[in-house]
Parts: sequence; structure tokens; C-alpha cells
Amino acid sequence: MTADSPASADVAHLDIGGETVELPIVRGTEGDDALDIAKLRSQTGYITLDPGYGNTGAATSAITFLDGEQGILRYRGYPIEQLAEQSTFLEVAYLLIWGELPTREELDRFVTEVTHHTLIREEMRHFFDSFPHDAHPMAVLASGTVGMSTFYPDSHEIFDADAVEITINRLIAKLPTLAAWSFKKAIGQPYVYPRNDLGYAANLLNMMFAVPSEAYEVNAQVAEALDLLLILHADHEQNASTSTVRLVGSTHANLYSSISAGISALWGPLHGGANEAVINTLENVVADGGDVKKWVDKAKDPDDPFRLPGFGHRVYKNHDPRATIIKRAAERVLKATGADDELFDVAQRLEEIALSDDYFISRKLYPNVDFYSGLIYRAIGFPKNMFTNCFAIGRLPGWIAQWKEMIESPETKIGRPRQVYSGAQARDYVPIEQR
Repeated sequence: MTADSPASADVAHLDIGGETVELPIVRGTEGDDALDIAKLRSQTGYITLDPGYGNTGAATSAITFLDGEQGILRYRGYPIEQLAEQSTFLEVAYLLIWGELPTREELDRFVTEVTHHTLIREEMRHFFDSFPHDAHPMAVLASGTVGMSTFYPDSHEIFDADAVEITINRLIAKLPTLAAWSFKKAIGQPYVYPRNDLGYAANLLNMMFAVPSEAYEVNAQVAEALDLLLILHADHEQNASTSTVRLVGSTHANLYSSISAGISALWGPLHGGANEAVINTLENVVADGGDVKKWVDKAKDPDDPFRLPGFGHRVYKNHDPRATIIKRAAERVLKATGADDELFDVAQRLEEIALSDDYFISRKLYPNVDFYSGLIYRAIGFPKNMFTNCFAIGRLPGWIAQWKEMIESPETKIGRPRQVYSGAQARDYVPIEQR
């Protein structure tokens, strides 16, 4: 396959079956160009095969730019480092969904709308009561999210701008309430209602950890760290859960259904559940006497199935820019909470060895966002089975933004991947007596 010179290239030429076909070149604003193969099958009879979609672009998007080679992450053009230092989660949510940083008036209106939609319908208490006490919080969260669509029929009007806006506000407002109640259900404590006098992260902490029998005061530093975590999780381009939201949304399913599907995809241990795997590994290292080198050697042993979770990334082949920010936040949270930092010490020693070891360097296995985020959740007091719930709250604005962009795009078609069939060829049915 050949392409014209960069200065004038509009098409690439593919030689196949003795014929040459032209594939349009789509130019990205940051140099991430693509070959448009939408007509490849109709022109040649061929499709492309790309297990895991590592080289397949399913959409053009103006939301998030990610350069894995350089370790760059930007939301709507703004570097994640600047947003993490200067912004708030709800401001970032507005940016992702509506495309620009809000004015003071716009942000105040958005925060007010979210704040006054945090209550969920009282009938949903019965919904939570119906689950067994040991139900995983992610299962409850996904179920509760799609269940909310039954209370809001206007959410099915996906091309009505006003209906979409109020659905967006409801989702951002109510998901923390659903998450907190799923946790309270799991530990057998009374549900705690949201408080309109608290900020977004502080309200989540209060619903999670307050009890009717005594006063609970939200630690401001902890709330600030949680808000930062939510910002860092807010979007990450076309990952598995985001692609799921887009795929489900392409059927014109309502936003609640699409987000519920994204939550289910995030639940997987290879996606949002990775930070829980990091904590499990750190606990195993500590229980084994803290011999970090032993566990690094296990990860390097080709005959040992063990791998160090929290190192390496499907896209980043350099430092994950979020990991550096989270590490500093972990230090602040541990100091603010007085939490046992033994796991943090082990994590730092693991990172130090890995970053100086040729095995990890040659394979570009750098710490990713999951390596330290679980330590923060743990220091705050979240049990491991709640880590992914918190991740889902953070990722929600990105899912919504991606769904909204997909629905509004005139290029959107119902998602329908092709396959290369490798099964049996045509054969005749054999009666059971002759088999």
C-alpha cells in the first residue's frame, strides 16, 4: 500500500487482487491520521481483521486527545495536568459534555442543577432492598442506573435537546447516590440521603460513611483528593467501556441504558477493576514479608503466570501522565487520614525497582493510573469492591460526552462489526439415530 506525499496526500492506494483501490486519508488535528475503509468491502470484497480493535478507529471525536508515545492526555485541548491543578470535577464534566470551559454563570447554573437532582425516587429503596446483602456494588449500580429510566420517560427522547440535558444532569447528580446506597446495602447500614450543602465529592463521602447514630465531618483534604481522582478518570478516549456506551447508544437506546452498559464493561478486572488487583498484590507482598524483589522476579519469570498489575498500558508506551499526579495525591491523603502507609511504601519500592530494571524499561512497563488510585481509595476508607464504583462516577462525564457526540454526528450508524468466519462449511443435517 502506498500514499502520496504528506503535503498533498488525500488518498492511499491499496493493491489487492491485481487491482488498485483508493482509500481516503482522514487527517486528525494532532497528526493522528487514519485510512477510511468504509467502502473497502463494497469495492474489493475484503474486510480488515483487527482483534481487540487496537488499530481500528470507530469514530472521529473532538473530546479527548491521547498520545501514548509521548504520555500526553488532554480534555478538549486542555492538558490533564492543568485541569488537575486548577479545575474541579463538575467544571471538567461541563467541559467534556458541552465542549468549552463554562463561564461563572454557566458553572453556577450547572452545579445548582446537579445539586438539586441528587435525590433518587423513594420507590428505589425497595429496589435496593431486593438484592442479597452480598451483592457486588457494581451489579447494583448498573442495575440501578438502567432502572432509573423507568422513572423518567422523557429520557427516551434522545433527540430532544431539553430532555437530553435534564437526563445528563440527573445522571451526574444521582450516580453517587446509587453508588453510596449500593455500598450501604452491602454492609447492612441505613441509607444516607444526599445533602445540598456539600460539594460533589464531599456529598459522596458523607453518603458513604455517615451513620444516623453520630456526627460525621467530611475531611476537606480527602474530599479534594477524591475530586481530583474523579477528574483523572473523567475520560480516556475509546476504551472498552466508552466504546460500549457508543455501541449501545448507536442503537438509539436511551442514555441510562447506554451508561449502564458502560458500567458493566468497566466492572471487568482488565478495565476498571485493575486498581483492586493492585491492592491485592500489595497486600500479598506485605503478607509475604515485604520482599519486593522476589515479586518483581516472579513477574519477570516467563514460566510464572504472575504479572504486576498497575504497570503498562494498552495505549501508553511512556509514563501515564495521571500516575504522577495521583502519586502526589496519595501522599497527601495518607498524611491527612493517618492511614497505615505500609502498602504505599511497598508500592514505591516496586515502582523504584521496576523503573530501573531493563525488563520493564525495554517493555515500556511504566506505572499507570491504577497503580496509586487504589491506595487513595483504600486510605479514604473505601472497601476494594467499591473502587470501581468510584471509577464509574468519575468516568460518567466522559461516557455522556461520547454518547452525546455520537448521537449528534450525522456519520453515526448502528454499530455492526464484521467477522472472518472460521467454522464448518455447509453440511447436511444428520438424524439423531444416525449420529
